[in-house]
Order: sequence, then structure tokens, then C-alpha cells
Amino acid sequence: MPAVEIYDTTLRDGAQREGISFSVADKLNIARELDKLGVSYIEGGWPGSNPKDIDFFREASNIAFSRASLVAFGSTRRPGTAPDTDGNLRALLEAATPAVTLVGKSSAAQVAQVLETSGAENLAMIKDSIAFLKGRGKRVFFDAEHFFDGFKEDPDYALATLEAAGAEGAACLVLCDTNGGALPHEIEAALGAARKHTAVPLGIHAHNDSELAVANSLAAVAAGATQVQGTINGYGERCGNANLCSIIPALQLKMGISCLSPVQLAQLSRVSRFVSETANLAPDGFAPYVGASAFSHKGGLHVAAITKWLASYQHIDPALVGNQTKVVVSELSGKGNIFYKARELGLAIPENGESARELLEQIKQRENRGFQYDQAEASFAVAAAGRQKRPRPGRIEIPGSPAV
Repeated sequence: MPAVEIYDTTLRDGAQREGISFSVADKLNIARELDKLGVSYIEGGWPGSNPKDIDFFREASNIAFSRASLVAFGSTRRPGTAPDTDGNLRALLEAATPAVTLVGKSSAAQVAQVLETSGAENLAMIKDSIAFLKGRGKRVFFDAEHFFDGFKEDPDYALATLEAAGAEGAACLVLCDTNGGALPHEIEAALGAARKHTAVPLGIHAHNDSELAVANSLAAVAAGATQVQGTINGYGERCGNANLCSIIPALQLKMGISCLSPVQLAQLSRVSRFVSETANLAPDGFAPYVGASAFSHKGGLHVAAITKWLASYQHIDPALVGNQTKVVVSELSGKGNIFYKARELGLAIPENGESARELLEQIKQRENRGFQYDQAEASFAVAAAGRQKRPRPGRIEIPGSPAV
């Protein structure tokens, strides 16, 4: 498969999640971390929509990114206006980024109902806007908004919007599941039709309203998409965007598509936590790949197996994404949980004898009475400490007295 570009839109689409409000300093710090992670593009915001994003692009121009290219986001010109008089397009130029992403309608129904203009005018808006920015040295990506809904309603018109953008030199045509309602087989079919219609590289921008944004993004790559847009931790409006913390390792470790170096991939869990802390949101402990409990084992059968072979109940080595195996102790435990957790805490429980069995029985009885140990490691440590294997005392010589 061809290489895939990772396009991060945490600072724009991710910031549209309810409850998130990044400051300019927050956005700059996240941008630095994304660059170190190794993504190809960082979408910094919509400079035509608010002063904060204008300030961000001004400050970001002083950062020497080592890998990522900074991208400004905006929409095509308004109906009935010229590009050089459109404030949004002027703001994109003033952001001084090497690349810009233009969003334009690719659904005939959206053009009629929301833009309240004709299909022909919408095509002209796409062409004029891309030509205007290309003529001023910008690399332009076209976000084909509502593409999959539009393709189901009127495939000819949806494809015509791609043709219009490609004709003016768009570097990538990004097919957007804006309402998050498409299914993986629909993504594959529409993307396959687009590939037959244009030679311009295609991308995918999926929302998670049907909890399929990651699956749809991977399906798009399997069908030929070479750019994947998403956000760290899947943050975004409504139910969120495609989660890059799941997409990146799936591409790299499951599909054999190298997106990051191994060293960069091992930073993924840390970056996930950094972004959640910056957003003032609790990290999702159960998030795939990067969650603190993503490789957690509680059942005695599972723990007995992983002590012999870690891959028996883990789909990858967690260290590849900067995570680690975790064993918890509870009423569902076996002796393997006791030994594993004791070693982790630096306690020496005898592997032969009754100590481990008695400790396990104690835990089961206490959990039956309402105690809980799987989130109380200190309580387990106290219970286990009294059952450690202790060295036999030697002979003690007391000066001036017989040996005892």
C-alpha cells in the first residue's frame, strides 16, 4: 500500500468538542507535541472565524516545526462574491501557512438548502477559491463536505465537486463523512467511485456519530485513501472525530503502513495524556491502545496465560505505543494475579505453600463483603506484605553471652 499522511485537526475540529476551550498557549504546546509525534499536517484553526486563531497563527509562525506542515482552514468564497474580496480567503492568506484546507459542499441538497444557491455556482465557488489560493503559492486540500451523503443522493454531482477541485490543482481531495452516518462498505464504494473519476490523491475525514469513524477511516485507506484526518483521543463536535490514537497504530502495526518511526509511535500514549490534560479532561482509561487499562488483566485465567505468553491475551506489545501491561487483583483472580502483582510491588510471596492461596481467599471473602481491591493497590500491598517470604534468622552472637 502507498504511504499515508496523518493530518491532525485537534486544534480546530477537536476544539469543537463541548467543554473544550484551548488558549493560544495550549494550542502552541499541543502543536509542538504533534510535531514531535511526527504527524504530516497540523491544522491550526480557522483564522477567518475568531481572533484566537489569528493570534495562534501569528505565534506559530515563530516555531520551526521539524516534520509537520501547519495548515489553516477555511471555506470557499461566498456565493456571488469574488475571491479577492472574500474576507475568509484573505484571512487564509494572512495566516501565512504553507498549506490551506478549503471546505466546500459536495451534496446537492446541502447546496440548495444551506448555501441557498445553485449547483453551478457552488462548483464555481470551489474552482475560484482554489485557483485564488493556488495562484498565491498555497498548497490546497479540498474537504468535500457531506460527500458520502451527497454521493448517495446524487453521485454525479458529488463527483463533479471533486472534478472541479482537481481541475484547479487541489493536492488532495478529502471525502468527508460530515454527519458521521456512513458505514464501512459505503465508504469503500464511494471512494472506489471517486478513484475511477479522478487521479488526484484522496483523503478521508470521518465523524464518529455511528461509532465507526476509525473503521471508516481504515476502510478508506484500504480502498486507496492516502491522507487520514482525525484528532487526538477522537475529540470533536457531537460524538467526536476519527481517533488518531487508534488509527495510527492500526495503520502501522496491523496494515503495515509506516506513518511514524518506532520511536515516535512509542510517544503515542504520552501525547494522548498530554492533550487530555491540556483540554482539562480526564484521560479515558479504557481507550484502545493508549488507555491505562487498555492492556489490563483481571480474570485469573487471563493472568495465568500472560505469565507464560504475553501475546495470549494482548493484540500487540503495549510498549510499541508507550503503554504497559497491567494486572489487577479481585475476587475474579487466580494465584497468578497474586504472584504477578506482588512482584510488581516488590513483594516476595512464596510460590510454594499456602501464603498465596490464603491471601487470595482473604481477598475473595472481603470482596464478597463489599471491599474492592482492583482499584486499591495499597490495600493489596498491606495484605500481601504480611505474607512475604522471610529469610530464616541466623545465629546471633551476643558479646559476653552464650550463642543463641
